[in-house]
Amino acid sequence: MARHYSLSFPRPSRLWWPVWRRNALVWKKLAWTSVLGNLADPLIYMLGLGYGLGALLPAVDGVPYIIFLAAGTVCASTMNTATFEALYSAFSRMHVQKTWEAILNTPARLDDVLFGELLWAATKSLLSGSAILLVLLALGLIGSPLALWVLPVIVLTGLVFAALGLIVNALAPSYDFFMYYFTLLVTPMLLLSGVFFPTSQLPPALQAVAGGLPLAHAVALARPLLQGQWPADSGTHLLALLATGTAAFWIATVLTRRRLLR
Repeated sequence: MARHYSLSFPRPSRLWWPVWRRNALVWKKLAWTSVLGNLADPLIYMLGLGYGLGALLPAVDGVPYIIFLAAGTVCASTMNTATFEALYSAFSRMHVQKTWEAILNTPARLDDVLFGELLWAATKSLLSGSAILLVLLALGLIGSPLALWVLPVIVLTGLVFAALGLIVNALAPSYDFFMYYFTLLVTPMLLLSGVFFPTSQLPPALQAVAGGLPLAHAVALARPLLQGQWPADSGTHLLALLATGTAAFWIATVLTRRRLLR
């Protein structure tokens, strides 16, 4: 293994595919448990807040609260699934199980490993988000073909949060370190990004902060699509997610090279 690292942009080869496939084969043994676990929290939000609290609330942005909440639930679940995979699962493979070290003794390079991990986390988030969309469809909360465009939004959101998670993974000395990320970033983002209530209800300073959060951009794309409308400023939201994901993956790659190849 080379004992140096560079600041160059990641350039994965086709050898990312065996990394992705290896993770998929391991996950396949626990697939149903994993899917049910990813569905539990969103369903609690939808049933508890959507139907319970929603029955006490007036329309939000002109729609019943449960419909307003649906898009936020899809995006939040996508964020959580990608984040958990890029943190706990990736850290186990990198640090505890030494799976990455074994892979790096093959022709695969670290860029291939990280890209495979990135796409695998996005794949899991797509499976989780798609399952929630099916539940929303069964509940009669989706009535427009435009909702199919939420699937690319889920993939892009999964890529962004997987890349952000890999940054934290590269810095973490142990599993406990991840709690700082959840407490300081993930939880505030969940509350400020329009998942549970419109960001217009926030003070102006917090609205400005919320406008730059990746989860807020994802919700701004998904919510109109689930309501049968094309999102306003869709190009701006897409560009923000693409820029965040690209920059985050480059930083994650550089930090992981520094950790493993120095």
